[in-house]
Amino acid sequence: MLVLIATLGVLAYASFLLRPSHHGDLLPFLLVITAETWLIAQALLALWTILSSGYDARDFAYHEAKRNLFDPGRILTAGLETAPHRWPMSLHEQETSVDIFITTYGEDLAVIRRTVAAALAIRGEHRTLVLDDGKSDEVRELALELGAEYVRREHNAGAKAGNINQALAMTDGEFFAVFDADFAPKQEFLHETMPYFATDKVAFVQTPQTYGNLHTVLSRGSGYMQSVFYSLIQSGKNRFNAAFCVGTNVVFRRNAIADIGGIYQESKSEDIWTSVLLHERGWRSVYTGAVLAVGDTPETVEAYSKQQLRWATGAFEILFRHNPLSRKRNLTTDQRIQYLTTATFYLNGIAPALLLLVPPLQIYFNLTPVDLGVPTSTWLLYYAGFYFMQIVVALYTMGSFRWETLMLSSASFPIYIHALWNALTKRERKWHVTGRVGASSSPFNYTFPQALVFLFLLLTTVVGLWKGQVTGSFSLALVWNALNTVVLGIFLSVAWREAREIRAQARRVRRGKRRLAAAAPASPAPTSTTSTHLVGGSR
Repeated sequence: MLVLIATLGVLAYASFLLRPSHHGDLLPFLLVITAETWLIAQALLALWTILSSGYDARDFAYHEAKRNLFDPGRILTAGLETAPHRWPMSLHEQETSVDIFITTYGEDLAVIRRTVAAALAIRGEHRTLVLDDGKSDEVRELALELGAEYVRREHNAGAKAGNINQALAMTDGEFFAVFDADFAPKQEFLHETMPYFATDKVAFVQTPQTYGNLHTVLSRGSGYMQSVFYSLIQSGKNRFNAAFCVGTNVVFRRNAIADIGGIYQESKSEDIWTSVLLHERGWRSVYTGAVLAVGDTPETVEAYSKQQLRWATGAFEILFRHNPLSRKRNLTTDQRIQYLTTATFYLNGIAPALLLLVPPLQIYFNLTPVDLGVPTSTWLLYYAGFYFMQIVVALYTMGSFRWETLMLSSASFPIYIHALWNALTKRERKWHVTGRVGASSSPFNYTFPQALVFLFLLLTTVVGLWKGQVTGSFSLALVWNALNTVVLGIFLSVAWREAREIRAQARRVRRGKRRLAAAAPASPAPTSTTSTHLVGGSR
């Protein structure tokens, strides 16, 4: 019901904007109509997808396969009742095999330990491999200590996709699951996902990304930004066979990946590229909303900026290099629309940059997007119909208002403009993973555009206040501009606190090194090998 009301609100706002009698000055009107028309179109497509989220992929075949996945008699005969990680699994009355890949690239050892231990404990017989592109002896020792197998490559060609393809060449499981190093799976992961493969054309089963580190403003904002997507959007895509892989917490059928020549390596967003290629080959995907793994969302401005840049660039690459609307694509009409929505989603993040310019045009030049004859109350009524109802839908999904999400959504436009430029120029980006350990850069290395815009808006607010004092009236543009200033100011204050913590941490590290140096001479660094190999572990 809420989604239907929100849809009506979107349509009402669109009719208000497009009514010729409401047009104001040309430049601000074009800025508003460009940004808002795009946001309206995306909102309608999203709401249409959400209305389809009631579709349940758990059919009779799923429930029958789940009932027969484990054979209690066989488990008791083998004496495995206390070792669920060794329980044989069967599909179509045939024993099946699963490899679990944990991809690592410099994450904290404690995080890797948590994930590897959780993967080893998954119910159902499986083989666990740690795929270490960070070439760490400490990670190798950790994997062997816990009982997992360890794989290291000589090079990092193809980044994460190349890492997985290397492991596929060294293993033979009928299915394989992929987890990022910071996503710890639950014991029932295979029990809940494997039954979907009772349908032979299912290529992969994707589960949501759920986060357990929502203890900072930035981590909460970046985590909540994805709540509606995983709660409603992905579920809706199920109906159109357009749910796509998100790179972790996913199980693949090996034959399906072999059918497209492996995990796609020509983009850092290998997940969505692999998905669209599988759908073009006629394979099916399934998304289940069951929370089966818990991980970490970015906690720093640097990690968030790099994550969003990677995701947005990958989406734009789909649009420019593999346009889903092209007649060359073997996709259904629904799939084309869904992939087009995904490929253009991050343009939503650029729209605020256009809208930020509208209040200054009125404050400095008296240019307004809406005819001054239209009552402010009328404009607010239609505006609320568009934005307020979308907030209500988000509230229903997340349980409360998440101002952190609003702050990040409004302040991230430089990232998405950068991503669009990367995709247009085919600029190569260095691979970066969430949670990678290393020296932290100052957050202000990633917020310089926001700082410049903040100073401009702050000055504009001051000018607007002065103008209001002189004229004796304060415009809605001043309120709008002041709100934008506050939002960007909050984002920069988060960056400032983070920079202060980085400096304090650096001072603590320097003091610790000085104490160690005074206590004892430094020992020689251990050597390490870099050859490709697989060691340790057992099935």
